[in-house]
This record gives sequence, structure tokens and C-alpha cells, in this order.
Amino acid sequence: MSPVGAGNTGAMELRQLRYFVTLAEELHFGRAAAREHIVQSALSQQIQRLERELGVRLLDRSTHHVDLTPAGAAFLIEARQILDHVSRAGQAARGAVGPAPTLRVGIIDAGYDSMPQILRELRHSHPGITIHQVEAGTPEQYRQLADGRLDIAVGPASHTPAGVRSELIRLDLLGVLVSDDHRFAGLDAVPVADLSGELLLIGEEAQTPELNQFVVALCRSAGFTPTIYEGTVESSRAAADLVLQRRCVYCVPSSFRTSNRPGTSWRPLTEPATHYSWSLLWHEGNLSPHIATVINSARRLADRLGWLEPVFPATTEPR
Repeated sequence: MSPVGAGNTGAMELRQLRYFVTLAEELHFGRAAAREHIVQSALSQQIQRLERELGVRLLDRSTHHVDLTPAGAAFLIEARQILDHVSRAGQAARGAVGPAPTLRVGIIDAGYDSMPQILRELRHSHPGITIHQVEAGTPEQYRQLADGRLDIAVGPASHTPAGVRSELIRLDLLGVLVSDDHRFAGLDAVPVADLSGELLLIGEEAQTPELNQFVVALCRSAGFTPTIYEGTVESSRAAADLVLQRRCVYCVPSSFRTSNRPGTSWRPLTEPATHYSWSLLWHEGNLSPHIATVINSARRLADRLGWLEPVFPATTEPR
């Protein structure tokens, strides 16, 4: 790696700047090391070397806490600018050779936030990539992945067709969206068996058939067959409207973004606590460098946000 300066900072490396910026964002050596895919001791050594080269202390460290010093806060601003300049220089060089790469990405529903978060991570690290989002239910995504109309998607991996590969990226806690004046809103978690007396809204069959089957099977394992709301719901906003009107409760994972809709509350299911698995999906014959970039972005995000760490609600006591 080439040095980025001379004099007092003659041996400073770009990777040291990147490690420092990551650590400044996480303020935790373990999470920062995982995000950079290095061991914690190597990260610590690089930060110490950077501080020696600069001749200033960038971080205040204790057993349980990491903070930026005033010098570290000032250095962070400049370090980000340097890394941004290097990124733009690379984009300019690639742009002179040919057009920006284009990715066709499948989105199940705007209400689910896994793929939108992955794409934000991707745009931050690779702003030169052009992304075309295609909203389609999981069965249609499978078909478009298989015939090459989509490059990558996110969904359950249990029913993927031959030739479509997958990688698990999120264990998504299942719960219910209810109105704030519903009896479930006063609980920290809702036992699955308590859904037996409710009219239950699930996703559109054309959009999320696997999730619907998962929810119904969960209810049956708790000893009852759920009563399903029979109307058509064309969007996540329409589903939240039905919940607000107390016409039903909506069984959705924690990644469902409308769960923060004013007037509604999302509560996790328990007894048992249940997680729905989301995977990245791509055709095995189409692992281009750009698809690999999306996969790496998703891995970093999953590490940073703990997506693969199961969450278990501890209580069903009233709030």
C-alpha cells in the first residue's frame, strides 16, 4: 500500500485511514474489526501505529469504552475527505474506460428494509454503480433470477429454483403490528397462542407466499388454525391503515418499516420466539464482480447490525 503523505506522516497508509474511520463510526474495536474483516489485535496495532506516526492520541480507550479525542475528531474530518477523494479518483478512472456498471435488483415490497439498507451500504462504498430496482413478489423474483432479468434479490431460500444460489444474511424476528389501543400494545411480547382470537392479516399471496405459509404453520404448531383477513391489500401502507382501523392485526417481521407508523405498535412474538430467514439470491452462472460487491456489502452490514444474531424476547408482562 502506498503512503499518502510525507514528513511526519510519511508512512501513513490508506488502510490505516479506513480502519480509523470505521473505528470512529463504531467506537468499538470488535465491531470495527469485524466490519473490516480483520482480527481485533491487527486493528489495534494499525491504530497505534497511526497515532505514533501522527504524534497525537486519536482515541481515549478504556476497558468498556472508546471515544475520540479532540485531535481524533479533527483528524476524522480530513481522513474521510481523503478517502472520498481516492474513491472519486478511482471512479473517474473507471468512467474513462467505459460506462458505469448496472445492477438489476429485486425488491419484494418497499415496506421491507433489508435490501434498501444493503443498497445504501453499496452506494456509500461504490457510488458509481447504477442500480435499477424491480419490485416483484418472491415467485416472480425467482423466475427473473433464473432467466437473467434480475442480477440479485433478497428473499427466502427454501423454494429457489435450480441454478439460483443463496447466502443467509438476516434472521428477522417475527411479530405483530397492532393499533396503539389494542390489548397487545401493552405487552413487551405476544405469545403465539394469543393470536387465536384475532383476525390475522398476512402478506399478499403473490408477494410473499413463503412467509404466509411460515406464519400459518407457526400458528398451527401452537394448536390453532388462524383466522385470516380475506381482503386484498395492495401496499404496506394499506395494511397499516387496516391495523389502525382495528380491523385486524398484521403478522410481519421486524424489518417491516411501516412498524413505526404513528398510531401503531409492533410487538415480537414469543412462546416460541420465531425468526424468518432472508437470503441474498443470485444465479450461479452470473457471479460478476458487481454482484460480489453487493454480497460483500450485505455481509458488512449484517456484521455491523447483528442481523445473524437471533433475538429472544424475555417477557410477556404488560408495559
